[in-house]
Amino acid sequence: MLRRLHVRNYVLIDSLDIEFPEGLVIITGQTGAGKSVLLGSIALVLGGKADASIIGESADNCVVEAEFDIDAKDSAMRKILEENDVEWDDGHLVLRRVVARSGRARAFANDSPVTVPVLTAMSSRLIDIHSQHQTLLLSDRRFQLSVLDHYAGNSRLLDKCAAAYREYVSLTGQIEELDARIARVESERDYDQARYSQLESASLREGELEELEAEQKQLANAEEIKDNLYAVESLFSSDEEGKLSVDAILRESERRLERVSQYVPEVAPVLERLSSSRVELDDILSEITDIDSRTEISRERLQQVEDRLSLLYGLMQKFSCRDVGGLIAARDELGAVLHDSSVLAEKRDELERKLKSCGEELEKTAQMLHDARVKAAPAFAQAIQDSIRSLELQYAVFEVDVTEVPVSGSGKDAVSFLFSSTGRGPVELSKCASGGEMSRIMLCLKEMMARYTLMPTMIFDEIDTGVSGSVADKMGSMICRMGDNMQVFAITHLPQVAAKGREHCLVSKVTDPVSGKTSTSIRKLSPEDRIMEVARMLSGSEVTPAAIENARELLSGKVR
Repeated sequence: MLRRLHVRNYVLIDSLDIEFPEGLVIITGQTGAGKSVLLGSIALVLGGKADASIIGESADNCVVEAEFDIDAKDSAMRKILEENDVEWDDGHLVLRRVVARSGRARAFANDSPVTVPVLTAMSSRLIDIHSQHQTLLLSDRRFQLSVLDHYAGNSRLLDKCAAAYREYVSLTGQIEELDARIARVESERDYDQARYSQLESASLREGELEELEAEQKQLANAEEIKDNLYAVESLFSSDEEGKLSVDAILRESERRLERVSQYVPEVAPVLERLSSSRVELDDILSEITDIDSRTEISRERLQQVEDRLSLLYGLMQKFSCRDVGGLIAARDELGAVLHDSSVLAEKRDELERKLKSCGEELEKTAQMLHDARVKAAPAFAQAIQDSIRSLELQYAVFEVDVTEVPVSGSGKDAVSFLFSSTGRGPVELSKCASGGEMSRIMLCLKEMMARYTLMPTMIFDEIDTGVSGSVADKMGSMICRMGDNMQVFAITHLPQVAAKGREHCLVSKVTDPVSGKTSTSIRKLSPEDRIMEVARMLSGSEVTPAAIENARELLSGKVR
């Protein structure tokens, strides 16, 4: 139940902090006083639309906070809280919505940030708000089906049917996608086979391109390479007459320095370095000679390498690849596609088997739902009819027509409410009921739903529109009886309804004489103030003594 409401800077509400009791709470106020603003603030904290236009004048942000007591047996709410890391807090839940001037809105549950969908999921377990125009739902087939299902206790079957239908639709979509892929593979098979064969016959190898490019450079410049290597070898071992080789020069230098080192000790390190250099140069010459011997001048091999490079470059351009690795990936992908046709066909057969099994399960569940609805419809219709007749429609007839339609997530039924206020020839409800009759029927349905949905709080926003007199009194008594088992807020303009309930709150609009600023407030009425408010509702702007006396009589006879 809604325990407390705190509002700051919401439209005309500057600041509001009010606690609510159990049972029936009456809310009244003159037209335009701001009852819809109060309702809007509650809708906001329950996940309603948020934008900067709701922020009060000269304020930076808007804050709406609502405190609820949750039944410890509400396992569905516990699950929502656990899945979203919200603390249970012994059944105490605080929802808060903050809207900034920028239009950015944030939502919290027990101080933990939550998304709007999560807030909405929580709200669906907390409050049912009946707005002034919700009687339009009476012509909505989905609403009619939902009411019957609540009465019949079909929630588990509905969940099972919805899950089966989702799986059925998913499997159907997968099969359609597979069919498209199979058709595409078959239509492009020859083309893909030719491309695959071209890549397969190329005998691709990772890293081959880099190796060939290096070899091509060497082969293309083999003559220059050998000339330079030969020249270096010649420099190391000169064969010109009278000219010593590098090795001979170094050996002679070593011999002479050995003699000098006997007399000049500082020469010894130099001699050691010279010897090391000679050994290193000998090794360099050996490697140069080896490279020279391995370097071939082969026009034939150069042509082979260039032909292979040309093939690889051509394939890379054709298949839009940057390297041989990309060509290998393209080859493997084409191979998989060509092999895929048989795999896809097998997968399709498997999906067809699953679809058949799922379809049978869906049909079975839908039939169980149908049977449950057909069985519950007469008793449900009789209960609503009895309830409607208690509201001075003694000849009213209410029937429920269940017809089969193509299967969907809600089964294979369409439900239509039939009504006649005279008892003759009931027809579709939306085509024959007046505004007052619609209000009475909706109240009867809401009372029924409240019993079977175990909703802790219900708000009626002028559900008594279009009725008056003794009918209004009886509707008020019905709402009051609902308050025996749940928390009910009744926003009303009728004194017969306002005289019911345990607590009466007055919404009023006040204009500051200095600033000229108008604001909306709500306060609980004392017993004497309540008499005056009911009297105002009876007599209008001028409260007469007769109206006051009449108000006392109404309040003294209210149903508790």
